[in-house]
Amino acid sequence: MKLLLTATALCFTFAADAACAAEPTEKDAIAMVERGVALIKSKGKEEMVKRINAKDKDFVQGELYIDMRDLQTGIVLAHPINPSIVGKDLTDVPDASGKKYRREIINLGQSKGKGWVDYQYKNPTNGKIEPKTTYIQRVDDVVLEAGIYKN
Repeated sequence: MKLLLTATALCFTFAADAACAAEPTEKDAIAMVERGVALIKSKGKEEMVKRINAKDKDFVQGELYIDMRDLQTGIVLAHPINPSIVGKDLTDVPDASGKKYRREIINLGQSKGKGWVDYQYKNPTNGKIEPKTTYIQRVDDVVLEAGIYKN
């Protein structure tokens, strides 16, 4: 019993530890995007790109992370997990089920400015293709995105 309590206390003490962290929620995704919006408004897009690429802990937390794309061209401007797609337009590349979700993200950003998009994506913590829902929000001419896996 003492060992169990000690381990639990460690999880509360070191909540940032991925082994102890709870699964991210929709509220966590929204909060992360809103932090990104605030950063862009206060320090500019270049600073946001720098923070994403540096895997800043405010914007990368296990399977929850933020990325950024150009709203007009669809070009990925920053991605902390898969930097090989930065600079590429993957707008019409479908997910595993054939859905062109990136096109949906751009359309949603242009029409409503924010909202949720569902699709299939590779979970960076286990390497499996899983259902994912992503919260997006437009900031000027870019879209910030942060999603959670629906296990």
